Amino acid sequence: MVPFVEGWEGQEMLINGVQSRTIWPTGDGAVEIIDQTRLPHSVETVRLESLDDAVSAISDMLVRGAPLIGVTAAWGLAIALRNDASDVGLEEAAARLRASRPTAVNLAWAIERVSRVVSPLGPGDRADAACQEAAAMAEEDVAACRAIGEYGADIIQAIHRQKAGETVNILTHCNAGWLATVDWGTALAPIYVARERGVDLHIWVDETRPRNQGAALTAFELGQQGVAHTIIVDNAGGHLMQHGMVDLCIVGADRITRTGDAANKIGTYLKALAARDNALPFHVAAPSSTVDWNLSDGVREIPIEQRHSREVTHIVGTAAGGELTEVRISAPGSAAANFAFDVTPARLISGLITERGLCDASEGGILGLFPERSQP
Repeated sequence: MVPFVEGWEGQEMLINGVQSRTIWPTGDGAVEIIDQTRLPHSVETVRLESLDDAVSAISDMLVRGAPLIGVTAAWGLAIALRNDASDVGLEEAAARLRASRPTAVNLAWAIERVSRVVSPLGPGDRADAACQEAAAMAEEDVAACRAIGEYGADIIQAIHRQKAGETVNILTHCNAGWLATVDWGTALAPIYVARERGVDLHIWVDETRPRNQGAALTAFELGQQGVAHTIIVDNAGGHLMQHGMVDLCIVGADRITRTGDAANKIGTYLKALAARDNALPFHVAAPSSTVDWNLSDGVREIPIEQRHSREVTHIVGTAAGGELTEVRISAPGSAAANFAFDVTPARLISGLITERGLCDASEGGILGLFPERSQP
């Protein structure tokens, strides 16, 4: 079970009633993570002791979600530097981590941030400095996600007032809760804060094929927090919107361009189209570390990860005896494509929810919150 570590700030999420985070240092140079490939069937932790461990944890999706991928990469670089803190060792470790998953910009951002801190130092000081920077990034992620929750909860509360106190129905896609971050989450943080404020909520949880992060992870953490929710198939969202059963959509993002285009789990774009057709607000929640300030056209420029076809042709679940098993669900011999993300153009996004507040999904809107990023 994940330990409670004294001094954690803002820690609120629960597993079986115990306050938890998704990643934490062990005190002996390693870190531990929750193995998210085992959820919701069992809660198991994995110790990361080497660069290989960190790379595998990211590429095999033991950790996932852009903010958590970034923090894991930062700690992975710190672990690697304990073995080889030379310039070559730093460059090689950074390159391997950067290549572990291509879409989430937080990964490259985290590696660059740690590299900037340690590069001027002597080899003997690099590992400790990297570890300190990774720990600071983890705390910053918690604070940012809590702030996203506060700003996003204002939107939910406004709808609650418009509905004269009736239940607010929110549709989300994939998992952008605390399991995708260090704590609190991005798209789910407003839900958790709104619930703290006494808002009556119900969440429609897309199953999110092919890895079913909604059915497995979002439903798991909402259940642990006692938030009312219902799992739906991915293609049900439009029907619910047409029949007045959705009040707003909130999703996370793995990369946002400086102009407001957002890459998120495959299928998000279709939800945004359905929301626009039904005049429903569609918000993207993400910290500033998810903004790629170098890109302006998401559809053309954001790299889209293509994962193994087996994730589409097979599915993992619990058998009648309780053991995990994998079964084929596709016609034998049929090819399968597995695009992991799609891009929702800024024109379909009602607004971005960041740690600095709400803004339009546009270059002007984003720079209004982050003026330091303006071109001189």
